Amino acid sequence: MKFNSTLDSIKSYQAGKPIELVVREYGIDKKDIVKLASNENPFGCSPKVKSAVSAIIDNMALYPDDSMLKLKSALAQKYAIEDSEVIIGAGSDQVIEFAIHAKAHEGASVLMNSVTFAMYEIYAKQVGAKIIRTASVMHNMEEFYALYCEHKPSIIFLCTPNNPTGDAIDASSMIEFIRKIDSDTLVIVDGAYMEYARLKDASKGVEPRDLIAQFDNVLFLGTFSKAYGLGGMRVGYGIAQAPIIKALYKVRPPFNITTLSLEAASVALEDEPFVQGCIEDNFEQMKRYEAFASAKKIEIVDSYTNFVTLSLPSVKNSSYIAQELLKKGMIIRDLSSYGLNAIRVTIGTSKQNDRFFELAESML
Repeated sequence: MKFNSTLDSIKSYQAGKPIELVVREYGIDKKDIVKLASNENPFGCSPKVKSAVSAIIDNMALYPDDSMLKLKSALAQKYAIEDSEVIIGAGSDQVIEFAIHAKAHEGASVLMNSVTFAMYEIYAKQVGAKIIRTASVMHNMEEFYALYCEHKPSIIFLCTPNNPTGDAIDASSMIEFIRKIDSDTLVIVDGAYMEYARLKDASKGVEPRDLIAQFDNVLFLGTFSKAYGLGGMRVGYGIAQAPIIKALYKVRPPFNITTLSLEAASVALEDEPFVQGCIEDNFEQMKRYEAFASAKKIEIVDSYTNFVTLSLPSVKNSSYIAQELLKKGMIIRDLSSYGLNAIRVTIGTSKQNDRFFELAESML
């Protein structure tokens, strides 16, 4: 059977290995497996969310409110914007898909960092767009601007903090860059980990309200999968001026978020103290990884997220290290598929991190 030829150059996204698969493959007891591969909140979601979802469990037979008014209004209140400036997706990656299909096309160019979230390329290639990447591993705004001038892309992706490296762009540098971009180029600022960056360093913090007040060509992305602990609920959002949101709605399928997901995300916004506590614990635990890397003389990226990237010396192979840790029930992310001899480790609970250090001590 023949399929669309654009699929020939697309590699499927490789998600972190699930706990259940490790149980089957290695016969390890589920309770002995630690997953530090997918940047989930190790504390889960707010207890208030669990109660709220339980209370509406009988509503599963009904379609969700397709206006998503409760969640959109909560986000609008949080960011001091209008409901019309918000769109909800099944994870922020669905909003990326909306944007690609609304703006890019065969022969268009999409500009992104050399090492960044894989779905940018996957969605862009689905519509036949050409991928333009920087040479630098970390975001370099001068390099981005040079490539913009050369290729005049339809879309520019700025992932800050960046996945999978963890570095973040200075907000002032990013604003200065966007000011030089033509208004017909869509600039997508992916802030999936922005809650972490804002707490660690205000100069890295980006407020979507400020972006869309200044620019009519910027789409900010956020998610409930990281800091809010709702990865399993699949809720993300986009914030932009109303004309962009209106265009994205034309490619949005109906009922793209479940009733339970809408309720979970709405209530999660009501318990900011819980989220802030998780973020503060994250950076306290990150200090242990920094100390570990220093003791081992391993390069660690200055991270503004809930994970760390450890660049391994040439005598240590990241794929081998990741596989050996997996055999012992420790799931991390090997970054060799990004062209890096590095591993990415989600910051877990104190106990989970203890286990990582215990296993990695003799390997790194």
